[in-house]
Amino acid sequence: MSMKAKYQAVLDLGETLKIQNGDVKEENGVLKIKGTANTPYEKNLLWDKIKAIGGDKPTDIMANISVADESVYHRHTVKSGETLGKIAKQYYDNASKYNAIFQANTNILKNPDLIHPGQVLVIPNP
Repeated sequence: MSMKAKYQAVLDLGETLKIQNGDVKEENGVLKIKGTANTPYEKNLLWDKIKAIGGDKPTDIMANISVADESVYHRHTVKSGETLGKIAKQYYDNASKYNAIFQANTNILKNPDLIHPGQVLVIPNP
C-alpha cells in the first residue's frame, strides 16, 4: 500500500477543510504534506487524523501545517438545535466553558441562551 493510499483520509479531510497552499509528495516511503489550515482547530483535526492512522509518532509521514489565523481557535457557524454548551463541548470537550464563547461574541450575542442558526461565532483560543 502506498503512503498516499494509507493516509487518504487525511488528504480528504484537507480538501474538506479547504487547506490552502497544499502539496503532497511521496519520497522514499514517506508521505510529505504541507499546507495552511484556516485555524488552530482545523490544524488539530488534521493532526488527530494523522495520529489515528499512523500512531502518536508516525515515521511514514511528515506534515508541515501552518495556520492562517491564530487570533481565534475557530469560527463556528451555528446550526439548528445547537447551544453554546454543545459548541463548547465540541471545541473544548467541556460544555461548562460556554461562557468563554459567549464573552468572545458579546458584539453579536446579548444572552448566552439565545443563539440563531447562521450566526458565525468566534471560538477563542483555549
